[in-house]
Amino acid sequence: MSARLLKKVLKEQEQKKQHVIEEDEQDELLNDDESVSPDSGAGSSKNPFDLLNEGDDADEDNADQVYADETSTRKQEPPPSVKNALNSAYTSNNKSKKKKQKKGKEGSLSTGKRETPLDVNLEALALDIESSSQQSGLNKQPGFENFKQSKPSVLHVDPKYLNVENELRRIFGSKVVKSFEKSNQSSSSRQVRGGRRGNHHIRKTVLIYPSDHWPRWDGSLSMEFLETKDGCHYFRYTHSSSYDQAQRAFEAAQAIHDLNGVASVLMYHPYHLDSLITMADYFKFVGEHQMSADAIAKCLYAMECAWHPMFTPLQGNCQLKFSHDSNKPLFKALFTHMKNMDRRGCHRSALEVCKLLLALDSDDPTGAMFCLDYFALRAGEYAWLEQFSEDYRTDTSLWLLPNFSYSLAVCRFYLKQEESSDADTAKASSADLMNQALMLHPPVLKKLVAKVPLKDQAWTNILKNSYFHSDQIGIPSVDHLINIYVEQNYLIWRLPDLQKLLRDGASHVIQTLEHNKNDAKDWTCVRKEAFPSNKNEYGHLLVQDFPTRFKLFPQIIYRTLWLT
Repeated sequence: MSARLLKKVLKEQEQKKQHVIEEDEQDELLNDDESVSPDSGAGSSKNPFDLLNEGDDADEDNADQVYADETSTRKQEPPPSVKNALNSAYTSNNKSKKKKQKKGKEGSLSTGKRETPLDVNLEALALDIESSSQQSGLNKQPGFENFKQSKPSVLHVDPKYLNVENELRRIFGSKVVKSFEKSNQSSSSRQVRGGRRGNHHIRKTVLIYPSDHWPRWDGSLSMEFLETKDGCHYFRYTHSSSYDQAQRAFEAAQAIHDLNGVASVLMYHPYHLDSLITMADYFKFVGEHQMSADAIAKCLYAMECAWHPMFTPLQGNCQLKFSHDSNKPLFKALFTHMKNMDRRGCHRSALEVCKLLLALDSDDPTGAMFCLDYFALRAGEYAWLEQFSEDYRTDTSLWLLPNFSYSLAVCRFYLKQEESSDADTAKASSADLMNQALMLHPPVLKKLVAKVPLKDQAWTNILKNSYFHSDQIGIPSVDHLINIYVEQNYLIWRLPDLQKLLRDGASHVIQTLEHNKNDAKDWTCVRKEAFPSNKNEYGHLLVQDFPTRFKLFPQIIYRTLWLT
């Protein structure tokens, strides 16, 4: 039977069915006065699946919307039977699209009742999804039945600020960014020349925006759910057998200090994390900052592709403990990615990554707590920083830390300028907070004078006072944190307004100690109670990892064992 004849027969059958349906509808209207005509559309209750057939263009939009909703919420993919049902429904819908274009609203409603294959497929789709969700293996895991979304956290990450390009456009303008992108198009095209071009679908991620020429995600990483405890959900990365094989090859190359061996691992396993991090350190040492950033971006892309469907780190309710070796590359990559953003001047994006680092592990293995205040001040998030210092739960008050004691004073200084004259005066002033910071951590002043530098004669006279004469406090943990703070935040103190705030605070402290010397002893007791240990509890944090300006340290190569 030819196609034309088949269409003619189907058209005649549809017309007969349409007449039967119209007669049935007329009988229903006569028998039931309270029923509403399907043509009226006002106040009628419709099946949600019937809405898919209402209008020709709405069919494709609803199908796309279903796909977008599934992607945004990161739910589990439906089983193969569900996918087949959806594909068949979408195909049959496209075939009848040309027939329905010339029909009005009555034709579209009646067509929705005639196309039984579409209704059957959609009904089967709903049943399959419901059954698959009930029989999912996730519900069988201990503790997973209580998996619920917690309340918004103070470390909630806003995904729209993770895009570095958006912040660059806000800073430099769209024209400058577009010209820079055009200049890099030729280099990116040369990277894929001579091989297969990246015509495959690149999965879109939240942390970074992958390039089109990147290799296809090989699925060598995955993530497993461990437990739910105190409202937090714990996860861990797992490796496939192919990834373990690449890891053994990497360790063999590392044992003989063979950088070419690491590069060969990436040829066969382009998303091997340790190899990418090693190459990123190497490129950073030789001054190839863009290639280093690309290697770190590939790490983040691979690890985000492996996220568990229920892993929602941006909400601050998921934990990836650094104690698991498989989780460590994510912390290293995020910390380096944060510093790359700082180097490009994207402090708002760096702040979001810093919040993510702190939210992933409450133990803070990378020292994100000592970068948070710096990025918040550089991004102008003064109100958020104050709110964070009040809401974040920790063993000790945040204002006892050297970085927060000084940064909160700076924060209050700028907030006071933004507030009106009749604002709430219950909070301490910036001068009071600065006095507390200088009394609690006096060595910061001498280190800032040398690092900024501050060369006025007034600073020389202040440092002659015995209270500010020493650059050591005598507590290893505090001295180490002071060194990190000065290395990280000294650029902020080059502003004249903040220099005046610091100078006035130091003068006030000197006058206070002249009248009452017991205040110095009281603040010494506060320090000892806050930091009772005689050991450096933050020795794992290297001071050279916290510079505000990008520097090339030979220690990077020593740590990766390639300088031989």
